[in-house]
Amino acid sequence: MRRASRPLVLAVRSVFVARERTNPELLVALDPAGGPLHRQLEAAIRAGIRGGRLVVGSALPSSRALAAALGVSRGVVVTAYEQLTAEGYLTSRSGGYTTIATGPAPAVVPGPAAVAPARISFGYGRTDVSRFPRAAWLRSVRRVLTTAPTDRLGYTSGQGTPELRAALAEYLNRVRGTDARPDTIVVCAGYAQAANLLIQVLHAGGATRLAVEDPSGEDDARPLAVAAGMTVTGVPVGPDGIDVTALAAVDADALVLTPSHQWPTGGVLPAAARAAVVRWAAARDALVVEDDYDAEYRYDRAAVGAMQGLAPDRVAYVGSASKTLAPGLRLGWMVLPAHLVAPVVAAKVLADRGSPALDQLTFADFLGSGEFDRHLRRMRPLYRRRRDTLLAALARHLPQLRPVGIAAGQHLVAWLPPGLAEEAVEAAALAGGLAVHGVGRFRLAPGPPGLLFGYGHLSEDAIEEGVAILAEALDGLDRR
Repeated sequence: MRRASRPLVLAVRSVFVARERTNPELLVALDPAGGPLHRQLEAAIRAGIRGGRLVVGSALPSSRALAAALGVSRGVVVTAYEQLTAEGYLTSRSGGYTTIATGPAPAVVPGPAAVAPARISFGYGRTDVSRFPRAAWLRSVRRVLTTAPTDRLGYTSGQGTPELRAALAEYLNRVRGTDARPDTIVVCAGYAQAANLLIQVLHAGGATRLAVEDPSGEDDARPLAVAAGMTVTGVPVGPDGIDVTALAAVDADALVLTPSHQWPTGGVLPAAARAAVVRWAAARDALVVEDDYDAEYRYDRAAVGAMQGLAPDRVAYVGSASKTLAPGLRLGWMVLPAHLVAPVVAAKVLADRGSPALDQLTFADFLGSGEFDRHLRRMRPLYRRRRDTLLAALARHLPQLRPVGIAAGQHLVAWLPPGLAEEAVEAAALAGGLAVHGVGRFRLAPGPPGLLFGYGHLSEDAIEEGVAILAEALDGLDRR
C-alpha cells in the first residue's frame, strides 16, 4: 500500500510546485522534474511567441524579476533570454529591456475575389465626424470629472443619469415640441438598441405584428421583429410620408414611423395625417415608434415638431446623437408612455446594466451649456451648402433624375427615368469608382426605381466629382 501511494503523493507535490512557480504575466510553468529549467523556460516563451500570445514589441520582465517570480536563480532566466535572442525571438533594448522580436506566421486564408473600392461613396446615414466639437466636448468632460458626485460612478438604475434625463427633457420640449418628463425618458445606446428594447418588451406583452413604412430602414426594427417571430407589414409611402388611407386597413400592434423626414424619401407628414395615425393607434391599442433621426437639419422649411407631443400615451419617441454629433458616441434616448418605462428599463438593465455614466454626464453638460445648440447652428449651413452643391450638379449633369426630400436631413432621393434598373446603375457607377445605392433594397413591395444620395460626409468637390462619374456611367448604359 505504501508503494502504491508514494507516486501519487509525488505527483500532487509536483502540481503544487508548478502552480507556485507560475508567472501570471507570462503563464510560464516550470517542473523541477522536467529537465533543465532554462530549457523549459525557453520552450514556454518560444511557444507563446509562435502561438501569438506574446506579441511583437511587448516587453518581458527583467531577468531578476522573472527569476524571483519563478523561484529560480537569475542565471536560469539569463541563459534562456540569451538563447532566444540568438534565435531571433527576442531582442534587447537600451536600458536592459528585453522585448519580443517576432511573431507567428500569418495564416493564409483564401478570401473572396478582390473588388476595387469606391473612391467616392454617396453612402447613407453618415455624418461628418471630422466636425465633432472636440474642444467643447473636452471642456464638458473636465467639468464632469471635477464636479460629478462619486455615486454616479457606481451602477446606474438603467434608466439613465438624472442629469441627462433632465437636460434631454428641457431640450426636446423646447426644440422638438415633445411632452417629455425626466421620469419618462430612458437613455440607451442609439436607435438600434432602442428598437431592440421596444420590440422585446412589445413581444413579451403579446405583440405579434409590426407595421413599417415602405420603403424604410432595413437594418434595425425590421430584422429585429422578424427574429422575434413577429409579422412585418409594409405600408406604402407617398410624397408626404406614410399613406394613412392604406394604414387604415392594416392591423398591427405597433408602427415604426419617421414623420418629420421620412426615411429615405424625405416626406414630411402633414398635421391631418398625423392625427389620423394617432386615431389608428388608439383604435387598435397600438404603439407608434417615432424615429426622429435627423430633424435638427432643415434648410428650406420651418421646423416640424415631433408627433409625440400630440399623444404621449401612444407614441414612443426615439432620438440619438448619431446624426448630430457622432455615431461612435452610442448615445440615444426614448421618451416613453408611462406604462412602458419600467419594462423597458428592466430590459435595458438585463442587456448592459445601463449606458456609461461619464458619457451621459458629459452630454448633459454639453446640452446644458448650450454647446449642442451652437454646434447645430454651425453645421446647418455646412450641410446646406453640400446639399445645394449636389442639387446643382444633378441639374447640370443628370437633369433626367428627379430629386425629392431635399428640404432637410443629410441625404436625398433621386428618382430614375423609366427603363433604368437600379442594379445596373449601381454596377456601372462602381466600375467608375463611385458607390451609390438604389432605393429598392429598402422596399418590401416593388416601386419606382431611385437612387439614394448621402452627402453629409462628402466635401463639395467630392460631390461634384461623384455626380460626374454617375453621369458618365448612365451615358454608357444609354449607349449600350
